Amino acid sequence: CLATLIIMLVGDTYTLINYVSFINYLCYGVTIIGLIVLRWRKPKIFRPIKVNLLIPITYLAFWAFLLIFSLYSEPVVCGVGLIIILTGVPVFFLGVYWRNKPKCVNRLIESMTCWGQKLCFVVYPQCGSAEEE
Repeated sequence: CLATLIIMLVGDTYTLINYVSFINYLCYGVTIIGLIVLRWRKPKIFRPIKVNLLIPITYLAFWAFLLIFSLYSEPVVCGVGLIIILTGVPVFFLGVYWRNKPKCVNRLIESMTCWGQKLCFVVYPQCGSAEEE
């Protein structure tokens, strides 16, 4: 979010759209790869929609061509898009991966979550820790 705000202040909207579209297509491809891997490793799990594997493999071939062409034709835009994605890695490690956080960090995260819920009207805010209940 911070990187997006900086880009909005410095660059123009079309550049931001290019960064985000590269990120979207990268995520689509990773999702299709995950679909193929799950079909191969866990073939017996329930799937509400099951398609022939030829469809995701064909999509993945076109996706790879477009991604490689994008990397070749606009490496700076793709690089900035990758940097935007990588800004989420520290957030993942601080918020999800780090299990035994001090109480002050947990309180900070809870207050930021409550503030974000109130600001965006996402869900009804339940301020206070779940441990108290």
